Amino acid sequence: MEELWELRRHIEAGDYEAALSLLDEMEAMARDDKITRIESFMQVLLLHLMKQAVEHRTTKSWDVSILNTCDQIQRLNKRRKAGGWYLSDHELYEALEEVYDTALRRASLEACEGIYTAEQLAAMHERHQVLHDAWAKIRHTQQEHNSSV
Repeated sequence: MEELWELRRHIEAGDYEAALSLLDEMEAMARDDKITRIESFMQVLLLHLMKQAVEHRTTKSWDVSILNTCDQIQRLNKRRKAGGWYLSDHELYEALEEVYDTALRRASLEACEGIYTAEQLAAMHERHQVLHDAWAKIRHTQQEHNSSV
């Protein structure tokens, strides 16, 4: 909210360069917030996929969570008014890779009743396969959304 008052002061003072600079900063802050939220949903997605891979089973709850996280990633990544995406496909996949280790640590607390460390859990599944499955689910959700629009 402070930024809006500061923006107003710059505009009223006719300092358009400072106002534009502040707008750029506000846009970057909003983008960073979107990316953080997207990454949070990616962690949940990876966590459930790791549990499925390690426990060789799934539950309705995990399936619903996976669907929900993919929908939320899609929704958050879409620029509603400006059109397009906050993150390109390449950036989305990079973000997925970046949050993998955090998701692994969280999965170690849940998978198999939390009896394995993150390192042990990592040895029980293929990182590449989990990332591939997560990416495929994200892409599938994007394609579903694009075909329904």
